[in-house]
Amino acid sequence: MYKRIRNMREDKDLTQSQMADYLNVHQTTYSDYERGNLYIPVTVLDKLASFFETSIDYLVERTDVKAPYPRKKQSAEQKISQTK
Repeated sequence: MYKRIRNMREDKDLTQSQMADYLNVHQTTYSDYERGNLYIPVTVLDKLASFFETSIDYLVERTDVKAPYPRKKQSAEQKISQTK
């Protein structure tokens, strides 16, 4: 997982500092994410997946499909009305 995140960052020619700024973490924290010294919180994985336009499953190597999952455009009210 950590290598994949590093490779995606490098593919976009970004520094660890730039990614850390985007994620609102210290550069050393981001470096620890990439080296596998810290577990990456789900909220950070979500931001990374959005930034790289992929899925969390791709980032954590559960799939090799880079495309993000399609998102449903359904409001909470619509979900409630469908259950009635």
